[in-house]
Formats: sequence, structure tokens, C-alpha cells
Amino acid sequence: MKPSHVCSLFALMCSASVSAESYVIGVENLAFAPHYNTDAQGQYQGFARELFDLFAAQSGVQLSFKPMPVEQLLPALLKGEVDFKYPDSANWSQEQKAGKGLSYSQGVVDYVDGVLVAPQRQGQPIEQIKRLAMVNGWTPWGYQERIDAKQIELTYSDDLRLMIRQALRKDTDGAYFNVVVATHYLDNIRARPGALVFDAKLPHSRGSFQLSTMKHPELLQRFDRFLVEQHDAIAQLKSKYRVEANLDSEHIGVEQWKLEFLERQKLKQASKATP
Repeated sequence: MKPSHVCSLFALMCSASVSAESYVIGVENLAFAPHYNTDAQGQYQGFARELFDLFAAQSGVQLSFKPMPVEQLLPALLKGEVDFKYPDSANWSQEQKAGKGLSYSQGVVDYVDGVLVAPQRQGQPIEQIKRLAMVNGWTPWGYQERIDAKQIELTYSDDLRLMIRQALRKDTDGAYFNVVVATHYLDNIRARPGALVFDAKLPHSRGSFQLSTMKHPELLQRFDRFLVEQHDAIAQLKSKYRVEANLDSEHIGVEQWKLEFLERQKLKQASKATP
């Protein structure tokens, strides 16, 4: 065999090897900071990007990201247009997934989805929710029966800014969204901390984001090992981005300085009450 043919064969083998370890993760093209977002150049950013970059570096695989509208993401996974979907959950879209043989990773990060309302509306019963802003493709846990009965009208949007604006202007009675993400937006981008608050008395859901696939369950096993072996590094990333900020607290999503202020207020009140 001629040297040129040997070089061509070697290049072909290398190319096949690289291809075998290259994967596309379908991700939501949604402003979802601090978890993730896509910048003006289409680059995937945030906690999830750093997490997957760390996994790629540790495991020696190549990962690329394909941002897509939320409602198109699951169909793309089921058609094989992407190798993985993030975020996902075994509890989401169960009818669409039935019999498809999807595999899921262990939980990556915990979340709470619920309704954010104006402070004066907090604590009102669900019967007072007549109009609700919702991301297209999401399922509002605890509200479907009233939606089916046309007791709640949904306003769909993929734009958190629009959803928040609708709730602030009272065009809707609330916005159903990820609590940490909505609070991050109000505090850091809109600069309107406390303008909307999470109402824990209304139906809400807790869960964990997972990575899913139809074709590569073996890589999910490697990813699960990564989650265990790199627990400390991942915990640092979670702390850096505050993606699980106070999820077990009555003040879900509230920034640390506010919690410290509230604690000081409690101590002052307690000291005044002490004879």
C-alpha cells in the first residue's frame, strides 16, 4: 500500500473515531439564567454549559449544543435529530414518550416551578387565578383540571420578559415559571426585586432536571458516574450560579443578602420582645 493511501486510511479512521465520540445535546432556546441561556451569537451559556464542558473534559467526548424552541425539543429527540435532551424528566410528556425507550440520567439539579404573583395577591386561593402566563410546551402541574374546564386561560410565551411584564401590568394573574430563574431575572436583570413573589400556597412542582437519550444509554452511565465522582466540583458550580438557591426554604430564590437582612430583623424583634 502506498504511503498516501496509508495516510488517507489513517485520517479516515481518526475521523470515524472522533465522530463516534461526538454528541449533540438538544437544549432549550430560552432565557433561563442562571441555569442556561443562549447569547446573541447562539452560544449556549450558564450553569448547564459549564457542567457539560466539565463532563466533556473529564470523559474525553466532544459535546455540541443545539438550541431549539421548547416545544420542538422532544420531537427532535424522538426523531433522532439530537443525541440528548436537556433538561428532561421521566415525569414530563409521558404520553408522547410512551414506548420510545428513553433513558434518563440521575438528577442533575433540583428545581421548583410555580406561580409568581404580585405581593398583594400572595395567599389568594387558586380560584382567583383566571389568566396565567405559561411557557409554550410546559405543563402547569396542579392547574390542568381548571384549564380543561376553561376556568383558567393560558397566555403562551417563550419570553420571560413578556411573562413578567404581563403579570406586573395585571394582564395576567400570575406567571408559571421556574422560581429561581424568575427571581434571578427580577433581581439582576429587571432590577425589580420583590415585584413578583412565589406563592407556595398555590400548586407547584418540585423535581430534578435530567439528561435523556434514546440512542446512548451507555454514555448516560458515564455521566452518572461523573455526577458522583465530581460531586464537590458540581456543588461549587451550583453555588456559583445559585441554581438551587434556598429551594428548601420558605424564601425560595431569595438572594443571600436578603435572607441575612430578614434574619437580622427577626433577631431585633425577638430582642425587643424579651423583657
